[in-house]
Amino acid sequence: MQATQGKVVIEEIKAGSYGVFFGDSAYKKLRYYLDTHGYSKVFIAVDENTQSLCLPYFLYRTELSNCEIIPIQSGEENKTLGGCIQIWHALTRLRADRKSALLNLGGGMLTDIAGFAATTFKRGIDFIHIPTTLLGMVDASIGGKTGLNLGVLKNQIGAFSNPSMVLIDPRYLQTLPEREYRSGLAEMIKYGLGLDEALYRELQAYPQFTTERRDNLIWRCAKLKTRIVNEDFREEGLRKALNLGHSIGHAIEALFLKRRERLLHGEAIAVGLIAEAYLSYKLNYLEKGELIQIRDFIRRIYPGVNFEKKDFQSIKSQLKHDKKNLRDARNFSLIRGIGHCELDVHIPEAFIDEALRYYQGG
Repeated sequence: MQATQGKVVIEEIKAGSYGVFFGDSAYKKLRYYLDTHGYSKVFIAVDENTQSLCLPYFLYRTELSNCEIIPIQSGEENKTLGGCIQIWHALTRLRADRKSALLNLGGGMLTDIAGFAATTFKRGIDFIHIPTTLLGMVDASIGGKTGLNLGVLKNQIGAFSNPSMVLIDPRYLQTLPEREYRSGLAEMIKYGLGLDEALYRELQAYPQFTTERRDNLIWRCAKLKTRIVNEDFREEGLRKALNLGHSIGHAIEALFLKRRERLLHGEAIAVGLIAEAYLSYKLNYLEKGELIQIRDFIRRIYPGVNFEKKDFQSIKSQLKHDKKNLRDARNFSLIRGIGHCELDVHIPEAFIDEALRYYQGG
C-alpha cells in the first residue's frame, strides 16, 4: 500500500457514545485509546484478504505488537451463526476476558459478524471497527448494527451495539478490486437519492474522482450516516431512510445466496435502487424523467443482474422477511423527489412484479 491520500478536513464525528476518526490522526487516537483503557488483551479480526493486504500496514501505523490475530472466512455466505461460533471459540482458546478488546479490520461482512461476536461474548467486550472497503467506510461500520444471516435471510439475527471507535483510512481502498469498490458506491448513491440531492449530483461524476474528492465524499457520507443514527438509533423513524433500495436489494441478494452464485451486496442494492425508483414513480413520488435518469446512471456503473420471471415469486417470498414489515404489510422506503425519502410505504404485490420487470427492461 502506498502512503498517499487526498487532503480532507480531519475532525471527529460524534456518533452517540463513540467517535469516528478519519485519516492519519485516527491512528494516534486509536493508540491513545488502547493505552488508556488498560485492556487485558487486544485481538484483531481479519479475513484472508485483509490479513495479507491490510494487516501489515495497520500494525505498522499503530505499532501494536502484543496482540492476537483471529482469522475469519470472507464472503456473505460465512456471516452465519457457525462463523460466529468460530470467533467465540477463538476468543475462548486465546483466553479473552471481559476486559479484552476486539479490533475488526475488514469490510461490512466482517464488522457485522465480529461486532456481534464481541457484543455477545461474556455478555459483551469492547470492539473497534477499522473498515477496509468503501461499503464499510460509508455505511456498515457506523451506526451500531451487528448481525448474522439466517440461512439466506439477511441480518435476521443481530443486536444494536456501538463500537468504542471507528477508524477510517481511505488508503485501504488501494487493496480493493474495482468490483468491490463499485459495490460500496451503491450505498453512497442511496444516501444521495434518499437524503442529499447535491451529494447525488456529485456522484454522477464517477469514475472521474480525484483522491481528494473521493475522500471528501466518504467523509460526507459518514457524517450523514452519523447524523441520522444520532437522531434515530433504533430505526423507529428517520433511520428507515437508510434502507432505500434494500428491501428488493436484500431479496435479490438472498436469491443469489440460495443459488450459491456470487453477487456483491452493492450490486444487489443497485437492482433494488432501480426497482424501488420505479415504485416511487408508480406512486407519483418521482417524475418519469427522474426515474429514467436514475436507471441510466446506475446501469452505467453496474452490469445487469440476471434473474428470470420464474424467480419473482422467490424474491417476493424473501420480502416477507424484511425487517421493516409490520403486521404482514410490506413497508418500503421510497424516493419522494431526489434527495428526499418517504417512509413506511405499503406496496401491493402487483407493483413489485412491475418493478422487477422494469429492471429487466420489460
